[in-house]
Amino acid sequence: MYGAPALPPDFVSLPYANANAPKGGAITLGNTGGFDSLNPFVRKGTVPWQLRFFTHESLMGRSWDEPFTLYGLLAESVEVPDDRSWVSFTLRPNARFADGTPVTVDDVIFSYDILGRDGHPRYLGLAQQIDSITQTGPRSVRIDFNTDNRELALLAGMRPILSRAQWEGRDFANAPLADIPMGTGPYVVSDYEAGRFVELSRNPDYWGNNLPLRRGTFNFDTVKLDFYGDASVMFEALKAGDISALREFNAEKWHTQYDFPAVTRGEMVKSELPHQKPSGMTGFVMNTRTPPFDDWRVREAMIQAFNFEYINDTLTGGAQPRITSYFSNSGLAMHPGRADPQVTALLQPYAADLLPGTLDGYSLPVSDGSLRNRKGIRAAMTLLEQAGWTPQDGVMKNANGTPLQFTILLPQNSSETLAIADLYMRALERLGVSVRLETTDSAQFTEREGAFDFDMTLFRRAVSLSPGNEQRFYWGSDAASQPGSRNLMGAASPAVDGMIDAMLAATSAQEFNVAVRALDRVLTAGRYVVPFWQFTNGRIAHLSQMKFPETLPIYGDGPEYMPQMWWFDPS
Repeated sequence: MYGAPALPPDFVSLPYANANAPKGGAITLGNTGGFDSLNPFVRKGTVPWQLRFFTHESLMGRSWDEPFTLYGLLAESVEVPDDRSWVSFTLRPNARFADGTPVTVDDVIFSYDILGRDGHPRYLGLAQQIDSITQTGPRSVRIDFNTDNRELALLAGMRPILSRAQWEGRDFANAPLADIPMGTGPYVVSDYEAGRFVELSRNPDYWGNNLPLRRGTFNFDTVKLDFYGDASVMFEALKAGDISALREFNAEKWHTQYDFPAVTRGEMVKSELPHQKPSGMTGFVMNTRTPPFDDWRVREAMIQAFNFEYINDTLTGGAQPRITSYFSNSGLAMHPGRADPQVTALLQPYAADLLPGTLDGYSLPVSDGSLRNRKGIRAAMTLLEQAGWTPQDGVMKNANGTPLQFTILLPQNSSETLAIADLYMRALERLGVSVRLETTDSAQFTEREGAFDFDMTLFRRAVSLSPGNEQRFYWGSDAASQPGSRNLMGAASPAVDGMIDAMLAATSAQEFNVAVRALDRVLTAGRYVVPFWQFTNGRIAHLSQMKFPETLPIYGDGPEYMPQMWWFDPS
């Protein structure tokens, strides 16, 4: 995106990969919930989230040590003009699908067409910015763009490539579970039982085994994904030896409950992997499309009433730092206090529409850690009164006598989030706010989330060190009314849209960083989410035979990173 790639043209392997890692071994990983689809490229159904990282590939591939650099994967070369108004790819002659058929330009053009027309909404943004896709040679394709967006050349290299022979003339968006998309990746789905498990086997004839980008990666022969009702059942499966590794998000549990026999015998080890990723945002998101959360003062009251220090101490022993913004824990995070001059200059045209604190400085409240949180409750009461809500016989009501009430929607398998909600609801009761908790199975939760059918719900949004066009899908105004988008809060802010535009138009890393810090500031001051805690280290308990490289990338603990870079050592 900016400057030159870190690796030379003749690099042998990625800097964090063990080029001599042995192939072999079988591991089992756990997921909560279930699945009713094995097509990760459409909106319909619930899919094992890991699937698209194992079975499919794109024209270009990532180095997890460089936020904004791509290297050739299915493509052996890429060409772009200085203005990035188009990009051209030449396919590798040996690129093959899992059935051994070659990847052709026809497959590439077909993939971009069907994903843009019938695919998951996350693919629509790029599709709308493509003017034409043209075959320019036996193995070459050129994509012309209809908008000035410097990241499009990279995005165009990251779309999964599907087999035209498999899907042409068929209903891609509504295919049954048994119709599994065929990819070019190192693994194929070798077995499954709906809702219970998926088995992935390494393709012995995988075409890319000797590529520098792939050397020392995807080393396990078999990766099985087992599904459990909730996180507590999955933890018991780890203790019983039914799964090979588990990521732990609760620091107190990591220190107090990971002393079971397999650990004390040395059969399983605890590893902590540092990373430099932004925190992203995890918390309770408020749906601003409808009352009462269309009023920022009500949203701020909900944030003030959330006694983070007490809840964090109760559930994690106070070991987890709070998320302070969407890009906290990184150089892309907004700076505390008043906006610096460069950020202010970007935001000034939108000053009339910015919420209080956006320019002058906004930060989350800090309680004294006691159960009552008097300061936070008083602040919340004042804000609600400003918004037209007053306590009447112990119940918060508006001028029409309508009580302030809403529902928190949660998936059934979220035991820790249920505990957070329970403590939070007790505080809201003291405010006179009536809150109902509703839990659903994973399929219904996904459906209602996609239809924005909730008042408040659990929100997890990971962000990277290379934010780009996906930000429009996360919180752009157009996505606020697009079913299935990630804009759960319904953010429709000209300032957010403008900062995304500025980010995408940046021609230097400095311009880019300023635009992201400005975006972070607008989102955080938008009071869309009641933030929880962040994870600055990855905590993974795993079989002692599972090994990882000594050198970790900046995305060091990424969940999709484990099956790519780890290996099995039976000795």
